[in-house]
Amino acid sequence: MKKHNGFKIVLISILVLLLLTWLLPAAVYQGSYVEQGRVQMGLFDLFSYPVATVAYFGYIAVFVLIVGGFYGVLSKTGVYRTLLDKIVDKFKGKEPWLLAIMMVLIAAVTSVCGANFALLAFFPLIISLVLLMGYNKLVAASVTVGSLMVGLMGTTFSGNTLDLLNQVLSLKIETELITKVIILVIGLVLLIFNTLWYAKKIKGAVNEEKEDFIPAKVRGKKKSVWPMIVVLDIVFLIIVLSFMPWSSAFGLDIFDKATEAVTGFEIGGFPIFGKILGTALPAFGSWSINEMVVTLLVATIVIGLIYRVKLDDFISSFFQGVKRALAPAGLMLLIYTCLVIVVYHPFQLVIFDFLLGLTKNFNVVLTAIVAFVASIFNVDMAYTVQNVVPYVTSIVTDTSLYPLVAIMFQTLYGFAMLFAPTSAILMGALAYLKVPYTDWLKYIWKLLLQLLVVLFIIFTIIMLV
Repeated sequence: MKKHNGFKIVLISILVLLLLTWLLPAAVYQGSYVEQGRVQMGLFDLFSYPVATVAYFGYIAVFVLIVGGFYGVLSKTGVYRTLLDKIVDKFKGKEPWLLAIMMVLIAAVTSVCGANFALLAFFPLIISLVLLMGYNKLVAASVTVGSLMVGLMGTTFSGNTLDLLNQVLSLKIETELITKVIILVIGLVLLIFNTLWYAKKIKGAVNEEKEDFIPAKVRGKKKSVWPMIVVLDIVFLIIVLSFMPWSSAFGLDIFDKATEAVTGFEIGGFPIFGKILGTALPAFGSWSINEMVVTLLVATIVIGLIYRVKLDDFISSFFQGVKRALAPAGLMLLIYTCLVIVVYHPFQLVIFDFLLGLTKNFNVVLTAIVAFVASIFNVDMAYTVQNVVPYVTSIVTDTSLYPLVAIMFQTLYGFAMLFAPTSAILMGALAYLKVPYTDWLKYIWKLLLQLLVVLFIIFTIIMLV
């Protein structure tokens, strides 16, 4: 297996972006398209931008490290392996059903809540289950990363980015909702079919090192798995509740009022809960990864206390887990350096201006290419919406086409993140699994082709209706 495969791919991507800053002029859209001349990236920039990345996006790496520490402590209890074995035994002979259930659950939560990074908290658990059932690492990556990206393609009510996209295009949350559900369902069907077909073919013929992903069995007095199940369920419930767009999508302010009531509760004129929880505590529906860091840290401590993990063992196992997460966390930060380059050297609009200028009228293929390339360049869809979509609306002046534009940018972002070297979650997962990027491309290309055909059929139908 090639070492540092993911890092090499991302470093090549950074060098390509560096080259583009020298070849293309910068351009911005601020009410009008304005070229600014070439803004070349220099040698010292190459080393200073990662520092800026840490300042802007360091919280993502911190979360990944905390996830690693969380599972380090879980493994130390010995109960975690017991829990995994019980789940696998429960689905003995029905393994495809468990794979399908996990894919549906991840895609559904991503589609409705948009908790894509938060769901990384359950990736190690799901990966361990897949490997324990006798499948290989590619199946594990497909179940986790594949279903999450299909959920992004079929985003329905997810807040944050979707709210911003609808705001820029003056659309409502329910615009093309049925279309989004159809994309989600078709994408899931294709993903499940391809994953199960491949899983059936390779099961029993797997020859991989799995010790790093499956905790060892611990001898001694048996402990109940139920406290661990309860803690894991609470963490999952918090993810769903905290990232669900209660206000923007459903018009509910119950959690806003509840948070105000709790933080404002006073005893003798002293806001006891507000001081303990902090004034910066957002209501459910407005959480970010920062709050999930605290949640996972608390869950880790609770697990340690419940299962009476000695302090020295707790610390050593936590940092052992953190150590395992260093490579994925570092690689994900490096990928966000690509975003910093694109933002500091805005050459992408020059490319998009050329593409959209090839025809006088709206062209679904050219617009799709713009959406796809923008997704790769910008890493995070929010930056695509901020830096590219306003310019696209200046070219596509027919507002009746805006729902199609929204669907294209949304779906092609999820599609691109299934295989792009600037997909932080994908590359982080592959680094964790130690799967070469080229092996993933060989595995996923058939699904990509199927999804692309389906998407362009849907784009064409929307345009013609």
